[in-house]
Amino acid sequence: ERPTWCQGCGNFAILNAIKMALVEQDIAPHQIVMVSGIGCGSKLPFYMKVTAYNTLHGRPVAVATGVRLANHGLKVMTVHGDGDGYGEGLSHFLNAARRNLGIVDLIQNNRVYGLTKGQYSPTSEKGKRTPTSPEGSIDQPVDPLAMAITAGATFVSRGYSGDLKHLVWLIGEALHHRGYALVDVLQPCVTWNRDYAYDFYNPRVYRLQDENGYDPQDRQTAWQRAQEWGERIPIGIFYRVEDAPSYEEQVPTLKQGPLVARSMVRLQPEQIADLQTEIR
Repeated sequence: ERPTWCQGCGNFAILNAIKMALVEQDIAPHQIVMVSGIGCGSKLPFYMKVTAYNTLHGRPVAVATGVRLANHGLKVMTVHGDGDGYGEGLSHFLNAARRNLGIVDLIQNNRVYGLTKGQYSPTSEKGKRTPTSPEGSIDQPVDPLAMAITAGATFVSRGYSGDLKHLVWLIGEALHHRGYALVDVLQPCVTWNRDYAYDFYNPRVYRLQDENGYDPQDRQTAWQRAQEWGERIPIGIFYRVEDAPSYEEQVPTLKQGPLVARSMVRLQPEQIADLQTEIR
């Protein structure tokens, strides 16, 4: 299919970055499953040659959890917007981070609900005027990076669709991570949120890794930098723990190999019952 996004949409760069990262990491189409929700960005897997599942609004991480537990030999990536991931899907986001589930959770953060014509989202700033907040939003925006760090995520990062080379590198690093990897991507919506277009981000965005002495293993500093927003906006890997075991590595049943590789034909009823007990 051909993309149906508006001209200038940041999703074009995100699509290209994912493709380039998969090629650079030598990940074949049959080695990855992409799960998306509802929204402009959630159409992205339709434009790739991969196994994909388009699920309900806010449920990509829940479905990705099932995919990963059924076959942890696959790379699993969710692709969805800030409304889908930090609104309807907030509980799944926090629990996946807490459990250190081995998925890449890529959020296209345009700070608005774009598909439904510009309603304010969980990341919209207080006072934002939209069709659903004509007098200005009274809600405080969520801080997804700080929330992920607080929840126990072991890879917390932010990219920018206007910096393709950096975004390709960031996605590649996330794909290599053992556990849960958040990739929050600043993605301009040129139609419904022109307050945060390229002319806003370009002079403000800077790479954390270009700073001498920045340590992504320092959790407290990462949490503080995650809240930096204004004249300067950092992108890069805010926090990373490389030696933490993933959720799948700690499940006794999965240590014997992926569930999909198990033969159920010769199992006796009592063995099936034992297996079900282990999984619960």
